[in-house]
Amino acid sequence: MVELPYLKSSGTAGFHDRHVTKAAEIVEAWDKVGKITDAGIIGAPLSKPSISLSGASQAPAAIRQMFSALSTYAIEDEKDLASKRMIDLGDIEMHLTDIPGSHRRIYETMASLLHAHPEMFPIVLGGDHSISFPSIRAFAEQKGKVGIIQFDAHHDLRNREDGGTGNGTPFRALIEENVIEGDQLVQIGIRNFSNSRPYHEFGEQHGVTIFTMKDVRDQGAARIVREAIQQLKGKVDIIYISLDMDVLDQAFAPGCPAIGPGGMTSDALLECIPVIAQEPMVKGMDIVEIDPTVDFRNMTSKLAAYVILTFFLNRI
Repeated sequence: MVELPYLKSSGTAGFHDRHVTKAAEIVEAWDKVGKITDAGIIGAPLSKPSISLSGASQAPAAIRQMFSALSTYAIEDEKDLASKRMIDLGDIEMHLTDIPGSHRRIYETMASLLHAHPEMFPIVLGGDHSISFPSIRAFAEQKGKVGIIQFDAHHDLRNREDGGTGNGTPFRALIEENVIEGDQLVQIGIRNFSNSRPYHEFGEQHGVTIFTMKDVRDQGAARIVREAIQQLKGKVDIIYISLDMDVLDQAFAPGCPAIGPGGMTSDALLECIPVIAQEPMVKGMDIVEIDPTVDFRNMTSKLAAYVILTFFLNRI
């Protein structure tokens, strides 16, 4: 038989350095048999409920692809994730036209997974922000009273009469459906010219803690996160992180459907991740609102992958 040492399987013939482990190599497909006791990645590729035109349904695949662009070695910490594993459970199949049906699929899937794998740390990849409502609803039912730290430019407290449960309504829905009380929600990064007074007032009336971008600039993002955790500790059993990437300034996250100026820098966001990861009460998270079709050189998807690796590095 003729030896063909340079002929590789499709898609694997790129440059390979024997001394570099790519982050994609520590992400393993779930065998659907073993118990998941660490990080589990779940895709929720839904963007039909988005107020803005959005290709966020393509984000789970784009974020996963960016793991191949990052290594496992963290030079600042002198730690290597090469021997660790994250389990990829795949994507939740969405209904083609039925938005409430798609939300129900997310809820049922998350509830079943969290019941079967109580030690799993779910990392849900949206999708638009509407996926947070069914995800957190399942999370709360399986885990207990949940506190939420929401990174976002927007309140996402829109009324549901005008357009149903969409990407601008997940936290309104959680409050109205009695999944959480308003004082279980902390919002970080809310900024000018991205919201309306009635929704700000709704948040205040229901006890939501709101940190604007001015607060972030004045106090520092990591300090605010520490304060948020301490505030929630006396009220809840567990904490869930919801990261809407449009909390970032458009210069750092061009691949968001609702980009705008005046947001957080990527450095400020990344300073928050170790604080979150080292808190034992934090038991789940989602990353939402990335549209790979408008991204520039995958900047926003790569930052999301970087966030996941930074969290994983500081969690172990």
